Amino acid sequence: MTTNLYLIRHGEALSAIQGTIGNSELSPLGIVQAEHLRDRLAATHEIKADVFMCSTLHRARQTAQIIAPALDSPLLVDEEIEEMRAGGTDGMPAEEYQRTYGPIDFRKAPLKQPAPGGESWGEFQLRVGTALERIVNTYEDKTIVLVCHGGIIDGSFIYFFRLSSLAVPQAGFRTRNTSITHWQKRGPDRRWRLMRYNDALHLHDIGTPARIPWDQIRALPASDEERPTEPVPTEEHQ
Repeated sequence: MTTNLYLIRHGEALSAIQGTIGNSELSPLGIVQAEHLRDRLAATHEIKADVFMCSTLHRARQTAQIIAPALDSPLLVDEEIEEMRAGGTDGMPAEEYQRTYGPIDFRKAPLKQPAPGGESWGEFQLRVGTALERIVNTYEDKTIVLVCHGGIIDGSFIYFFRLSSLAVPQAGFRTRNTSITHWQKRGPDRRWRLMRYNDALHLHDIGTPARIPWDQIRALPASDEERPTEPVPTEEHQ
């Protein structure tokens, strides 16, 4: 049996281009990004969702609603896959936020709250790990799609690779809007494996006169059909 977990980052948010903190909707570009992902998924059928969830935040929920027709699965909302909570600062300009609360180096202070009611690094990573543990155990052997945030996707690496939740990794990630990250658990060892990260090919034709012909592209590379169903011995110990 196989469990597939697809993590999709929301489209570009208005707050990202306005330089504000908080729970904003998608920007015009963010809407186009989500529409291009929807068209890709509808044509390729590369993700057959048994479970479809999104964060409660506007940018994630709006992205999920746009791509929903391509997945044909009821949309569930889960507040535990929200981005790191900054506290009661919705709509505050980022510069004012910095002046008011000051910068925080989570490497030196992983348990310090960024603002009243906000989450520390350690609290956020605990929430991410707890949420992913609950979701993959509840829906084991199913295909799960979460429309969430860059922080959740970054945290998935800490969770699946069992890294310390109190130490900010030396290497980081640059997760693109509406990109797909795919984790899979299968085989006799039942270990999680990263199948792909930051797959945002559907964004490459935005602003060009051409469109990617998704209906002429395979859902999986042809070479995947030649791979053994079970991992070969060298893969089992990676």
